[in-house]
Amino acid sequence: MKKNNIYVIIAALVGLGLGYLFFGSSTTSTSEDDNKHTHATADELWTCSMHPQILKNEPGDCPICGMELIPASGENDSTDTNQFKMTENAMALANIQTSIVGNSTVGNSVVKLSGKIKPNEDKTYTQSAHFNGRIEKLYIKSLGETVQKGQPIAVVYSPELVSAQQELITASKMQNSQPKLYEAVKNKFMNWMIPEKEINDIINSGKAKSRFTIYAHISGVVTSLDVSEGGHMMDGKPIFQTADLQTVWAVFDAYEKQIPILKVGQEINITSNSYPNKILTENITYIDPILNTETRTVEIRTVLNNKDNLLKPGMFVEGEIANTDKTIGSQLNIPTTSVMWTGKRSVVYVKQAGETPIFEMREIEIGANNGTSYTVISGLKNGEEIVTNGTFTVDAAAQLQGKPSMMKP
Repeated sequence: MKKNNIYVIIAALVGLGLGYLFFGSSTTSTSEDDNKHTHATADELWTCSMHPQILKNEPGDCPICGMELIPASGENDSTDTNQFKMTENAMALANIQTSIVGNSTVGNSVVKLSGKIKPNEDKTYTQSAHFNGRIEKLYIKSLGETVQKGQPIAVVYSPELVSAQQELITASKMQNSQPKLYEAVKNKFMNWMIPEKEINDIINSGKAKSRFTIYAHISGVVTSLDVSEGGHMMDGKPIFQTADLQTVWAVFDAYEKQIPILKVGQEINITSNSYPNKILTENITYIDPILNTETRTVEIRTVLNNKDNLLKPGMFVEGEIANTDKTIGSQLNIPTTSVMWTGKRSVVYVKQAGETPIFEMREIEIGANNGTSYTVISGLKNGEEIVTNGTFTVDAAAQLQGKPSMMKP
């Protein structure tokens, strides 16, 4: 009986040994493979094809649309969380173009300022009504007309003047016995800016006029017309305004850091978009003592001779001022096509250095609009490369890859 027990024990030991030989190494290998698979699965991210901003550590359904999650592409793993890649082929198909940001000054020896042509406000005038009346006929029809002093501008009916004429006729008949009364009544008509010739015609004819012609007391180009034919004019209210465009203002905006180099009397070279080859050299006549807190700029201006009427109010102009302090006045300008607006935010896409096209969204602060470009206050550095064409396509690529974009900071 004891021998049988010994045989059973020996058989069991032999079986265990054979089992280890056949299956032991295989079990170890399988365990290692399982561990590798577990680690690979743990490192893999899952996303939604419709909502790439969803990233999960395990498969499942999208919490937004309910679609089954798919493995996320790992091609961007080497980039920063704010960066994303695009292929050269995709950039070519979308016609994406980039430019290197550079200072708008050459060696910082010249400071460039952007501005506009405005009427010379020292040469603007207003013709007001001196009595109440209804405008029966208006000779000035639109803005921009040129008015010469002394020309008729309107025919007016005024009950006030009709009764005053009767008083004038009566006083004229008593001018020998009551000369002061006659002069007082006559001066009233003079204060109403009625020409003396018309006053004498009333006295000589002894008949009151029902209509009076108003004449221009000023000359210039009409910039504001405040009455209309058939309407009423009121004593003291403006009829029209004029500007003498023989001289105009060139008004520029200068940033805070440029203020130290600006002085009244300083020479400034001015060019316009309409006449790029014509350079006007004048002196700064005014620097605003108050800073505009919204744009962080001060207004500077100069007076330009405009006898040839080449400069029109509203034209864009550019001014250049010699910069003796090379540390002041440098500014960056970028094309308007490179900037995207999102409410109060302005963003651009910066291309990182390297062979592979890697982009990053950058929020910047911009200043004056110079027509086709913006002045950059902060957010970009000289020498950086930005997208100047196809900006919205690049932004769409960022959104598809779940990266920060125009609509998702």
